[in-house]
Amino acid sequence: MLSAKIKKVFPGGFTLDVAFEAADGVTVLFGPSGSGKTLTLDSIAGFVRPDEGRILLDDAILYDGAAGVQIPPQTRHCGYVFQNYALFPHMTLRENLEFAVRARKNLDRHKRVTEMLERFQIAEVASRLPHALSGGQKQRGSIARALLAEPRLVLLDEPAQGLDAMLRQELYSVLREVVRDFRTPILLVTHDLEEAMEVGHAMHVYREGRIVQSGTPTGVAGMPASAAIARQLGIYNLLEAEILALDPGRNTSRLRVGEFEVAGSYYPGHLIGDRVLLCVHPAAVSVHARNGSLRANQMALELEHVAEGPHRARLWFAGGIRAEITRVEWSSIEKAGEFAVEMAPHAVRLIKG
Repeated sequence: MLSAKIKKVFPGGFTLDVAFEAADGVTVLFGPSGSGKTLTLDSIAGFVRPDEGRILLDDAILYDGAAGVQIPPQTRHCGYVFQNYALFPHMTLRENLEFAVRARKNLDRHKRVTEMLERFQIAEVASRLPHALSGGQKQRGSIARALLAEPRLVLLDEPAQGLDAMLRQELYSVLREVVRDFRTPILLVTHDLEEAMEVGHAMHVYREGRIVQSGTPTGVAGMPASAAIARQLGIYNLLEAEILALDPGRNTSRLRVGEFEVAGSYYPGHLIGDRVLLCVHPAAVSVHARNGSLRANQMALELEHVAEGPHRARLWFAGGIRAEITRVEWSSIEKAGEFAVEMAPHAVRLIKG
């Protein structure tokens, strides 16, 4: 178990002030560059000394501002995998791994390194220098080296950066194996929501040096706490609207979005005439070929852009409304001259501005 409370003030005005816990599995620190994620890892690893706070790993105090305790990085039992992998360039991959267990006897060291090379499927490139390795091989080598030291915590800083889609999936498989086989808690820094969803068990959303929301990746992505977090996640429609009608008995509402009216759920604590911000996931927006008049809850919008993926198509409409539909659905309407966009009433929810 990691328990961290960290405060660090910088002359330029930026302040890191976070508190969280991390147990077994992968805990994701999610947020944009410059929000304090890597600074958090560096503070836990001992490369940065906070101004205030306390960091405990299991029953060991790594840092205590009030007591003046700052344990050196080499005795913190944290395995750190940096963005640039940090393999020694003058050593082969095997020699890099051997460095992590240099205090062990030769036979035991050779056996443990060989086992780790085979486990991470990099034995065939063990004699190569880092410059001759692929990005995926370097990444797996860095993780293997970190685990050889038998850390009580693994710190990963943007581990999938620079990897293509196939290598990313290989990395995610490796991380799942590490969680399953080594049972070592992992702190993973990323600004990629798909990565957080792929491997994360818990997630803390960073914004300007603060944690603004915590939960499971699915829970955070499914219910962002504010419009700022929804924008940071990058997966929601955020629409200004006016409440036209509220019916608590039927659990319904009517809202005006631009020149159109849409249905939603009942929103307690609000009044008719209130100006609100709606949050709608693109997957809850359906698109139809427009034939004649609009049905209830439909909006006639001009299609501005389409991005087709292997299985789904993303559509951008006038007014900033996005939809995400299957390729089959898109192929059935792509030749339509006009489109009707419809939002599922249960998915139209209010969010703090």
